[in-house]
Parts: sequence; structure tokens; C-alpha cells
Amino acid sequence: MSTPTDIAGKSDGSGGGAVERTDVVVIGSGFGGAIAAYHLAAGGAKVTVLERGPWVPSDEFEHDFLLGSSYTRIFDFVVGDGMSVLGGNCVGGGSVVYFAAMPRAPRFVFDRQGSLGRRMWPSSIDRDALDPWYDRVAEALPIIRQDWSDVTYSGGLFAAACAHAGRTANPAPAAIDRDKCTNCNWMMAGCRFDAKRSLLLNYLPAAVAHGAEIRPLHEVQLLSRTDDGGYRVHYNVIDGEDYRVTAGSGTLDAKLVVVAAGAGATPVILKRSEGALGPMPHGVGRYFSGNGERLNTAVFDEERVRSVLGLSHGDAAYAASQIGKGPCVASWDRLDPDLPEFSRFTLEQLYFPPGFGTILAQVPGADGRPTWFGPEKKEMLRSWQSWLTVFTMSEDDNEGVFGDLPPTGNAERISQQMLGRGPLRYDPTANTLRGWAESDAEVRDILERDGLARVLPWTNDLVGAYTVHPLASCRIGDDPATSALDDRHELRGHPGIFVTDGSAVPGALTVNPAFTIAALAERAMPGIVQAARERGVEVRYGAPAPDGATSARRAAFPLVRSLTRP
Repeated sequence: MSTPTDIAGKSDGSGGGAVERTDVVVIGSGFGGAIAAYHLAAGGAKVTVLERGPWVPSDEFEHDFLLGSSYTRIFDFVVGDGMSVLGGNCVGGGSVVYFAAMPRAPRFVFDRQGSLGRRMWPSSIDRDALDPWYDRVAEALPIIRQDWSDVTYSGGLFAAACAHAGRTANPAPAAIDRDKCTNCNWMMAGCRFDAKRSLLLNYLPAAVAHGAEIRPLHEVQLLSRTDDGGYRVHYNVIDGEDYRVTAGSGTLDAKLVVVAAGAGATPVILKRSEGALGPMPHGVGRYFSGNGERLNTAVFDEERVRSVLGLSHGDAAYAASQIGKGPCVASWDRLDPDLPEFSRFTLEQLYFPPGFGTILAQVPGADGRPTWFGPEKKEMLRSWQSWLTVFTMSEDDNEGVFGDLPPTGNAERISQQMLGRGPLRYDPTANTLRGWAESDAEVRDILERDGLARVLPWTNDLVGAYTVHPLASCRIGDDPATSALDDRHELRGHPGIFVTDGSAVPGALTVNPAFTIAALAERAMPGIVQAARERGVEVRYGAPAPDGATSARRAAFPLVRSLTRP
């Protein structure tokens, strides 16, 4: 077994040995962590990124669902009480496993009240205030507006069904290089063709070029204070094949810490740090949102599709939705600001590759109760090539709460890779349930019309709800009683600790959240750089986009003063 000295190259700081130091530790390498690492390193700071998962190059992304493949290595599936969370577990975080859909949040989102009875978002942030930071992200990736020539059969089928039902549908904006995309539809396992604009292609390599160090398989456990007013980051080193095995441990001292471990892990790290740092704000580990997500599986009658919609997939090697991109067409008809809260949602066509998709689909059993197994499921699997999955993102009530912490990490590991049991409890309120019911009814009205398909909605009876877009467990806000962070993303009562991942987003967005998480991280950077300077780090703000572009930087520059302390 390796010792901390073997792994980190220096002692862990115990027993009087040399203490390893850096200017800034960034915990996590998804959108929130990668953007922070790039700007701080480009500004001259010594940056160390600690990432829980492995560093998997694109030529190792595999098109299968076997144990030890890229699928199980780069995912983290944590089962909670009433809510399961699926996220990235690798260098690049969620950007490696996401479907690259990148819409901006609707304007009404920033005025949401939820169950608070008042605006959740800080008064300083609305859509107009965030647009320049969206532009910065778009310059870095970049993001394309897909047109109908990009749309696959599955997207066209969903759009045609929407039109037949009197609804609209549109191609989704996406961080995809259309010239490199092969329409293999395995992007959820990591894009081996570098067509999907993950962080492995922009912010992270640019951060490394400016001197940032990325350490994979380093799982942060907690933070403590150092005698000079900085922070000590305590970590375990994880075995590369069996994530239940710890290969060593160590510490790293920093003047400033950016926590971006994801909304399912960031609050666990901070709550575990209370013994060393003192009480955390009330909002740490509370107000979790699953982005109001819901899954419906539709099994199409191919004859009805031909006779009613005039569509056929012909002699394609894979029938229906097995050729294409993950999500490419969405219906935004219900993103109407005049609708009451909890009645607004996106319907997005997507595709889960074989193995994962077939496991997720539920069917009514012989007793009418939902099941994943049995003769009914076996019969449904015969027509798996005619499945269309519709993904709902609605408005939930921020009802998730993190309870007793696992001994290490964010979950008790159940299997060698991927699967764990976590401390999240989620009891959906009447508001959330109403939103799910309305979205389910909309899906049925669109896809079951004239016998096109049979819709099988997700139920919470067996494992509860799920989310692939966890949010809000350490959210920003104006009210210290209901937000863990101020509007600059600094942890209340703990200066020098910032949170920039999805946990900072105040609530459900009704759309895919990656673009908004990234825009908020970009917006937080001027304040984080100023705080680093105040703590003795020689760093400046003003780096261009990772590829050197500067037009969005110039547009955002007038806003920088408002994001720093006077």
C-alpha cells in the first residue's frame, strides 16, 4: 500500500514532516472546478485540482456497459432515501457524461419563489445580469444552434408527434462539433471522437498549460484551518479499480479553497468539516433540488407512426432512436412565464444506450404495480428499438436534505465502481408532485394520440425519484437563513471558501443546467480572484477564453467591479 509521501511526493503534514502547500485547492473538475482552475492558474496562482474520479482519455471511452468499462469508471450513482443521484466521477466531471444540451435558463426562473414566499435568487442576478457570463462560456466551448439537418430520426419522430398534437418542438443548442460527430449515440459514456465539447478539450487543458496540477483519484474528506489563516484539505487516495479501497491519504495546505465536488458531495465535505471549522450555515445540505426531473418511456407502434405521421426509419442498421445524438429536440411550450409556478417544464427527447436504458425502463407488472423485471418487462424488451425516452425538467420544491454522513466520501460504496448509498433524503411535496403529474399528462397527450405509442411513466414506488442534474444543496442567496453562500459564492462565516458547482444554483431551472452552472462560475471568478489577492496570492483576473478569444471577455469586463468588494 502506498503512503501519503509516495502519492503526493511530500509528507501529509503530520508528525512534524514537511507540509505540502499550494495557493489554491480546487475540489472537483466539472464546470465549477475547471473554470475556477483555469482563471486562477491563468492569473498566476499555483493551483492544485483534487478530483475523486479517474482521468480517462478519449481513446479509452468504450461503447459497452461492462464492469470496468468507461461507463462504470466515470459515473457515480448514489442511492438515497427517496432520491438517487447520477453524476460524473472523473476528470472533467459531468461534462464528460452529459448530453451537451446547453440552453440558457428562462427569465422567469430567476423570479421563482418556491415555498419560501419570496425570490430565491440573489437580487443581483437575473437573466440580463447573467447573459454576459453565458457568452463567456459559449466562447470557450463553443455552443452551436442545431438545425433540422442535424436532427436524427428519433428527434424528428418526437417533433412530428408534437406537431401532430398541436405542440411545437425545436432543435436544442448543444456543445457539439457537428463535423466530428458520428451520430453513434454513445456520448453518455464519454465521447471518443472529441465531438462533444467536454472540459477535457478547453478549460482543463488550458489550466494545465498555465501550471495547474490535476490529481485524479483524490477524494477530499474535510477541511480544517491552518495557523496562518488558510485551510488544510484532507484527502484519501482511491484505488483505480476498486473505489471502495483507499490507497493512502494526505493533506494539502492552501490560502483559498474552491469547492466544486457536485451537489451530492459538496455539502457532505462541508458538513464533515464542522468539527474542525465550526458550524456551517443552515443552508449547507438543505434545499436540495433534483431539477424536477422525470422520465417517460414511450413504446411506439411502428405501423401507426407510418400511417399517422408518414415516418419510417427504413433499413437503418439500428431502428428508430439508436442512431443519433443524446438529446437533439425539445418542446418548450410549457416554459410560459404566465403559467403558475410548478406548472412549467421542458420535454426533451433523449436516448440511453443499451444496458442503461433498458434497466431504467419500468413496466406495469401482472398486479399493475411498476416493475423492472418479469415477463412483462421481457415482452417490452422485444420492441426496444421502438422506444423513445422523454425527459422532463420541471420545478420542484427544494425538499432534499442531507442526513447522517457516511464514514468517508459522499457515499458508502456498495460495489467496486459506480454504486453507493448516500445520505440524501427526499420527500416530494404536493407542489413537486403536481408538476410531475402535469408533465406526465402532457407526454401522454402528445405520444399516445391516435395510438402512436404507449407511454410508461417513471414511478417513485420502487427506488424513489432520481436526478442527473443535482442542484441547490449549498445555494447562493441574499437571506443567510436560507442560503449557504452569498451572491459572490463565498461560504457564509468561512472566508476564503467558495462553492462554484451545481450546489450553488438556488433551485430547479426547467432546462439542462450545465450552461447556467458554468455561467455562474464565470461570474464568481472576479470576486474569487480578489479574495485570493487579499489572502496573499499573487493573481490577477482577465484571462481570455481558453483558446485565446477575447470578445466575450471585453463585454463582461464592465461588470467586474460590481462583483468585487469596494
